[in-house]
Amino acid sequence: MVNLVAAQRPMLHGLMKMAGVQPYTVEIEPGTVMSFWVPVETLKKPKKKGEKPEPPAKPNKPVVVLVHGFASEGIVTWQFQVGALSKKYSVYIPDLLFFGGSITDKTDRSPSFQAECLVTGLRKLGVERCTVVGFSYGGMVAFKMAEQHADLVESMVVSGSIIAMTDSISQTTLQGLGFSSSSELLLPTSVKGLKALLSVAAHKKLWFPDRLHKDFLEVMFTNRKERGELLEGLVISNKDTKVPNFPQKIHLLWGENDQIFNLELAQNMKRQLGENASFQGISKAGHLVHLERPCVYNRCLKQILASFHANKAQK
Repeated sequence: MVNLVAAQRPMLHGLMKMAGVQPYTVEIEPGTVMSFWVPVETLKKPKKKGEKPEPPAKPNKPVVVLVHGFASEGIVTWQFQVGALSKKYSVYIPDLLFFGGSITDKTDRSPSFQAECLVTGLRKLGVERCTVVGFSYGGMVAFKMAEQHADLVESMVVSGSIIAMTDSISQTTLQGLGFSSSSELLLPTSVKGLKALLSVAAHKKLWFPDRLHKDFLEVMFTNRKERGELLEGLVISNKDTKVPNFPQKIHLLWGENDQIFNLELAQNMKRQLGENASFQGISKAGHLVHLERPCVYNRCLKQILASFHANKAQK
């Protein structure tokens, strides 16, 4: 029987190519590769058949990097944003390690390692400065990128995420949602489990036939062992937590009905980040704000990106 989610992939890939991005694989180091969707204008076709392609050219527009969350790969997460941004920006959409085609034989499962690999990949793609847009797990990776590579990350937009997953935040969040572990929430093994995840991630009640849930589980929840290890590597002790002094402008763009990382967490984070941080809520949207209200999200995102670059031009 045809997997309906897998069958839609060629159409999604076609839409992404129409939006101006193409798939490209980068070797980070021996044993580690990352899949990206990159601006088509940075790729040159080999002049002769079988000839090795030239390395990607440097982007010719301001760069926006879209970093996905834990439930799906890059272009599935950001399918409604790529086309909205690609006219004015060079858009890069990576798959983090153990998502999409990205893989490593290294044992490090920390957000710092994800960030280092992503930064290396972007530099190999010719990216020198960028704005990073991070959602959920991708937001935590984005914060690490900004902390460790301020020369690359000049500004950030974060949705439904936190600076770091402390054991107290993890415990409080899971208890509030009625889950015993992060794996139970984020790595469902059944249709019932996937429905439970969607019910807390979305503000509006979503209905899909069970067949579609089963197909989504089969296609999107691969590398379960490694992803479980990523979740274990995410949680740090409260005593190890210190909010870095970020030099970047950071905009928190939030679904006001987010049940996973609620408004209180977002407002606390804004205060911790200080004067460089700003906050904006989108009503009638939950954790999946960019998918639930894409038109509103895109309008807000484009406005904040324009303001980032206007401020940069004034300096």
